[in-house]
Amino acid sequence: MGNKKVLKGGEFLIKETDARDIFIPEEFDEEQQMIAQTCKDFLEAEIFPILERIDQQEDGLMRNLIAKAGELGLLGISVPEEYDGFDQSFVTSMLASESMGSGYSYSVAYSAHTGIGTLPILYYGNEEQKNKYIHKLVSGELVAAYCLTEPNAGSDANSGKTKAVLSEDGKHYILNGQKMWITNGGFADVQTVFAKIDNDRVLSAFIVERKFPGVTINPEEKKMGIKGSSTVQVFYNDCKVPVENLLGKRGEGFRIALNILHMGRIKLGGTVLGAAKRAITQSVNYANERKQFGSQISNFGAIKYKLAEQVIRTFVTESSVYRVSKNIDETIQNNLNEGKKKGKATIEGIAQYAIEAAFLKVFGSEALNFVVDEAVQIFGGMGFSAETDIDRAYRDSRINRIFEGTNEINRLLVVDTTIKKALKEGFDVIRYANYIINELSENLEQDYSGLSYYDEKKLYIKNFKKAVLLLLGVVSEKFKRQLVTEQEILFNISDIIMQVYSAESTLLRVEKLEQMKGEEAIMIYKDILDVFVYDAAGIIYKSGIDAVNSFAEGEEQKIMLRRIDYFTKQAPVNVKNARRRIADKLIEDNRYNF
Repeated sequence: MGNKKVLKGGEFLIKETDARDIFIPEEFDEEQQMIAQTCKDFLEAEIFPILERIDQQEDGLMRNLIAKAGELGLLGISVPEEYDGFDQSFVTSMLASESMGSGYSYSVAYSAHTGIGTLPILYYGNEEQKNKYIHKLVSGELVAAYCLTEPNAGSDANSGKTKAVLSEDGKHYILNGQKMWITNGGFADVQTVFAKIDNDRVLSAFIVERKFPGVTINPEEKKMGIKGSSTVQVFYNDCKVPVENLLGKRGEGFRIALNILHMGRIKLGGTVLGAAKRAITQSVNYANERKQFGSQISNFGAIKYKLAEQVIRTFVTESSVYRVSKNIDETIQNNLNEGKKKGKATIEGIAQYAIEAAFLKVFGSEALNFVVDEAVQIFGGMGFSAETDIDRAYRDSRINRIFEGTNEINRLLVVDTTIKKALKEGFDVIRYANYIINELSENLEQDYSGLSYYDEKKLYIKNFKKAVLLLLGVVSEKFKRQLVTEQEILFNISDIIMQVYSAESTLLRVEKLEQMKGEEAIMIYKDILDVFVYDAAGIIYKSGIDAVNSFAEGEEQKIMLRRIDYFTKQAPVNVKNARRRIADKLIEDNRYNF
């Protein structure tokens, strides 16, 4: 079976994608929809009726709820059948993450168990380790946690101080150290713990059982949000870990941590979708009920703006998340075709999209933040009251910008990884930037009149990409190794890259939808695309000129500012009417149904 040609991570900046080659949520098959429905039914039956009890951390409750999901098979969606899982695709596991994502604190416990808790052992464990733990993690008999962060090692994970020393008889590693912010830590039976062996410079990973002597669990942390999820500090005092519980090879821990973080980041992009869609439905339900000045507030333009913008950001996030999820599946399949084992094929498939994982984590968490913030505003005083779920949604959302690497760290990663990848793949961004500056025609008037709808949008996005490549090339050459200290400029470029991918993903989805359903059926999606691309041009323009003004002067500055201006030009869009049409559909459906 030959390999399918798949766009590699970051390649979207230099290559065009055909709409027929991407996956869109409208293509979910019956089995995928059934799994999603099972997740939603589970939340309706087991979680939503007892949210207060969950937030109060009733003893044994969360652990029991994870076990109940295990009985339904929901803990092993992407786990191979030989370990009692469903062996589903990455796209399907992403859909399950989305469906569980509206479960407030429960979704955090579920994600930590099925993701960063289970997957290090599944992907890096030997057969003995997998047979010992994975079956029980899938059934819910055991619950897992991931122990990486320390008081002085957060974003800089490799600076951790936890130590492992081989015992004199060579049978155990003696573990000493402290971990903090450990999700599920209060009740987890199995932990993946990162520590340095002897004086190693890099981390190793260990499977540690809660019952091992020397493991001490602190009381639960009091938190702003996700109150129902367990978050604790864990201490290791001369904890004896059998040598056979070393996970992967010695010194492989940092790589394990990074690869699991890529997966966690991209999954977070899916998880926020479930939370966003629930908050939007609650927003429109309330707007359709609440009356002021003799009219439902959903009739007011100010409220319609908020509702439409909630929809746009969620739809765009969804388009991007499932596009890259399918790329991951295709890359995993190509790796399998080359004879790689499932675990390695999967890890490498996800790692290939480290750039997309980083910016989708940022884009998704900030989209959800916007959605819940506007939900509180639409609810007014009731949104600030603990009587409604909106208060909980608002507080719970805030952690997503810190989880899985802060959004600041992820923004820096996006640009750093893009530049490194360009060099490695042989794409010379510096030469390309010089071409844009020196050889691009000075005729900076753009004529869109003869272009079809999609060709016009594609031209805009092509120009957005040129803006990114121009900035990447110039800053790489100007700052060289010092670029890492120019964080404000890196943020500007990262924000542009996010807008480019999101705009292109939405364009491809709408184009494919039209191929499937015809133009008449998808006019509302063209409204979403029109508004988003129009707004993206404004964000790219502002980020671009801010970046240029931060490092260029004289003639170079003038030329670059003209280029940024040229690359972000758009035909006019009546965004007010487009947003009103989007809001009207939401108001009529009285739920998120896009």
